[in-house]
Amino acid sequence: MSIAVTESRPPAWRLLLAYVRPHRWTLLAGAVLSLLTGAAGLLLPLVARELIENLSHDRAITGALLVMSALVVANAALGALGSYVLRRTAESVVLGARRALSSYLLRLRITAVDRSEPGDLMARITSDTTLLREVTTDSLVGLGTGGLTLVATVVMMGLVDPVLLLVTLAVILGAGTVLGVIVPRINQASRQAQDAVGVMGASLERILGALRTVKASGAEDREERTLHEAAEESWRQSVRAAKWSAAAGNTAGLAMQIAFITVLAVGGARVATGAIEVGTLVAFLLYVFYLMSPIQQVVGAITQYQTGSAALARIQEALSLPSEPVAGPARLPSPGAEPAALTFEEVRFRYGDDLPYVHHGVTFAVPPRGMTAFVGPSGAGKTTVFSLIERFYDPGSGVITLDGRDLQDWELPQLRSAIGYVEQDAPVLSGSLRDNLLLGNPDADEEALTRVVKTTRLDGLVARLPAGLDTLVGHRGTRLSGGERQRVAIARALLRRPRLLLLDEATSQLDAVNEAALRDTVTDVARTTTVLVVAHRLSTVTTADRIVVMDAGRVRAVGTHRELVAADPLYAELAATQFLATAD
Repeated sequence: MSIAVTESRPPAWRLLLAYVRPHRWTLLAGAVLSLLTGAAGLLLPLVARELIENLSHDRAITGALLVMSALVVANAALGALGSYVLRRTAESVVLGARRALSSYLLRLRITAVDRSEPGDLMARITSDTTLLREVTTDSLVGLGTGGLTLVATVVMMGLVDPVLLLVTLAVILGAGTVLGVIVPRINQASRQAQDAVGVMGASLERILGALRTVKASGAEDREERTLHEAAEESWRQSVRAAKWSAAAGNTAGLAMQIAFITVLAVGGARVATGAIEVGTLVAFLLYVFYLMSPIQQVVGAITQYQTGSAALARIQEALSLPSEPVAGPARLPSPGAEPAALTFEEVRFRYGDDLPYVHHGVTFAVPPRGMTAFVGPSGAGKTTVFSLIERFYDPGSGVITLDGRDLQDWELPQLRSAIGYVEQDAPVLSGSLRDNLLLGNPDADEEALTRVVKTTRLDGLVARLPAGLDTLVGHRGTRLSGGERQRVAIARALLRRPRLLLLDEATSQLDAVNEAALRDTVTDVARTTTVLVVAHRLSTVTTADRIVVMDAGRVRAVGTHRELVAADPLYAELAATQFLATAD
């Protein structure tokens, strides 16, 4: 789904200025160079008039020719230098925008990510920010330098002949009226084109994320049509924007041609009556030619701004999504740190205001050390417990405490540094096996890394891999089996030396041998760490110090395996189903 933001936003140009501000001096230098280029060009018609007058009166023209040559060379040199400075500054603006946006997206609340499409967010940080390059050079600077050059040219034309200037301005004002109708249409079409690019990115991310399923379902043709429809919609809107941009540019060009013809006719009549000399008419006509460049620059700046403002609006939408507070990184717990104690008190939670409650007054207490398991039917709210502990979401009511302190009072980095979390699908990132293991603790030494690899039985895998720990694991760990990915995720969590370890179905893809070995590892870890486990296979938690049975968003029973088999019908049914009714 696309991002929907209802509150009013500041104008796009304010966001643009915020990105440009750190580079204002280099941008100003580029603008000054562009103005000097324009100034050199403005002097050329005057020199040309002097050259013609010298020829008509049989005077020497060497000086005028030398001045004209110097102006041409200066114009070219200053133009090239100014163009480089401006383009370099524009790239710096794009870099700054990408840094700011990527940093912000990494701090988004999970609730905001749930309502967005990752592919659309990717489009905002890649293609949308790229448009800032043209907005900075062609629009912001172009409007400034082009506008000033236009004013200076008009002033020079007025000095040459005020009558011909009035004729020229009348034509330009007529063209301006037409442009006022065209420009808003460019903005609308550009915004729709960028939105379509975002939809296409979201569709592509969804398909590539489940490509095996798409292929196995024989759905390639249907998904291909979805991608093509988004691409075609982007093409249609881009062509629409191009049509109006072309109309704007040609309107300006047509206006200048009409102005030239009109000036030639009126100026010729004035020469015939002796009101002005031929040299004056030639100089004015040269200014008319020269006027084309700043007018096209201003029109181009306005049309480019309409395209860029659509991208800026999409960037603003992303920057208005709910985010977590900015805080510096927190140090990981030191070896031997005291394990954490946790409590839930009458916690109620739902994932959205229009969705039913997942937790209805959940209450339980977890003392330091030992293993606490959460079991129950699917949809009982077990995984949500872990999401609330990590503060991916905040409860609607009730209190969650860690070490007797409300989670709301913890800085997020400090809270999360105390927790090791293994998700259900055990995600593995692109990169090497070493990169993945060190993700949560990049400063871990080789000894600690080797110990954790052995503890989680990854040593055999490392021995088989061609480059050992430095072997690339592929996109989302596609070169690893499901069980290997789970062991990598567990090793990554253990390497953080957590005071509270959360394992969400952490053994669901392990074979019996590795599951038993890892169960022993978790039992060892639970002697010095508080371990919370979500499990559907009760065989993995029968030895837990306490088991919390959840059903329909409520805690219905707490006890050991033996106690719950005897006292809780739901747990007894689950155990009987898995042939564990008599297990210890």
